Amino acid sequence: MSMTKDGRDAGKSGPHSEAEGRWSELLQPNHLAATVTLCLGVALFAFNEFFISTALPTAVEDFGGAALLSWAFTLYLVFAIVGGALAANVKARFGARNTLIAAALVFVAGTAIATLATSMPQVLVGRLFQGLGEGVIAAVCYALIPELFPPRLVPKVFGAEAIVWATAAFAGPLISGFLTEYWSWRAAFFVNIPAAAIFIALVVAIVPRQTRSSQVVQPIPLLRLSAFGLGILLISVSNMVQNGFAMAALLVTAIAILVNTIHIDRRSRHSILPLGAFAVRRPLGTGLWIILLMPLAQASGSVYLVYGLQHLWNFGPTAAGFSSALMAMSWSLTAILVASLRSHDLRVRLIWVGPLLLCLGLVGLTLAIATGEFRLVFAGQVAIGAGFGVCWGTLSQLLMDVSPTAERDKTSALLPTLQSAGYAIGAAAFGLTANMRGFDEGARVVVIRDALLAVFAIACVISIASLVFGIRTVRLAHGKRSTEARIRSRYPVPID
Repeated sequence: MSMTKDGRDAGKSGPHSEAEGRWSELLQPNHLAATVTLCLGVALFAFNEFFISTALPTAVEDFGGAALLSWAFTLYLVFAIVGGALAANVKARFGARNTLIAAALVFVAGTAIATLATSMPQVLVGRLFQGLGEGVIAAVCYALIPELFPPRLVPKVFGAEAIVWATAAFAGPLISGFLTEYWSWRAAFFVNIPAAAIFIALVVAIVPRQTRSSQVVQPIPLLRLSAFGLGILLISVSNMVQNGFAMAALLVTAIAILVNTIHIDRRSRHSILPLGAFAVRRPLGTGLWIILLMPLAQASGSVYLVYGLQHLWNFGPTAAGFSSALMAMSWSLTAILVASLRSHDLRVRLIWVGPLLLCLGLVGLTLAIATGEFRLVFAGQVAIGAGFGVCWGTLSQLLMDVSPTAERDKTSALLPTLQSAGYAIGAAAFGLTANMRGFDEGARVVVIRDALLAVFAIACVISIASLVFGIRTVRLAHGKRSTEARIRSRYPVPID
């Protein structure tokens, strides 16, 4: 385990030696295995997403069940979010090492079930286990970043993970398509198993065994976890309903369940969410709003942009898909540049620029739909990717830093979970918006344009809200740092 040399908590961050971090340190013997382990954990999630989305339609052709196709993605997402919400509690109870090994075995079991499936319901069972395992893996890997690396290298780790996502965006569909076309869709599913086996071996070698802790292990809040899962499930189901009123009713019910569950969780002695989650007077609370709202706004492009390029400008699937790859590439390149900045304070001050670029990118997409100028689409995608690249890694690190030590695992595990929830809520909300504007498979071009204008206009409004929270997060973080500096000058003792 790569802790700080003097035994201090590696999760503590501040204006110390962080500027000395170099990319090459990630490849040095004392950090290389940890880097590979965490990046492989992210790769399992990223590549699996592209492998399955490419190969699954072919699987459906083999044994039918097209009506259940969307459920293969819905169940995966819902159980990934539940797994992420469960991760911090399970990690505290059994330790990171045992949790990761168990989650990887669950993922392998799900992959094996889906690979050997002879019917669509069996695929759904496999996807359920895949989602549960991956949700835990992604959340625990986030929680391990400040434990396995000194603060100066944390930005570099997030930059490395951005590279993994970009590689998956480019190589995932290509590899899966090749395996599906020239071998079998089962091969595209199966390739996850050897990758998971390597991940388990690395976890055994790198992640230390659980040590005895004086901290009381909290009971697993099954009712609240079930409520969170039900809320996300209703959101996903609402996106499949054709009737606009039924869709709206499901969406409102889901949001009511989630909001009420959050209120109950705040009053609970054994909460799932970290203290101060979504509070507008704390940098942790406003930062979590950004983590939710940015993916929520960007879901407009994830769901409808490729479709719009194909039907409004007659782009082919490959050319239309290039827009998504362009966004991923912009995200990764910007993340690498920001992670290379030597000043931590400068990176924090740039957090609000991320939501700003997202807003500008969505405005570009809106104007592209309105004016018919397709080149604005690619400019908008570059801006959106850069927006995430500018702020995502730094914001994630900041939220870990401002959390109390006892709450840090909850915060770390919440980040990927909340991101997935944002995409799920966004897909449902924009689906409702498009359907209410007459969007349909056989809709005329003018109707499609009108529906997409409404979708991207609402996305712009949501991105403005994320910008407001971005500006407030920077101000609150600066105020907290200034207060701590004044206290340290008077009382030179460590502050939690």
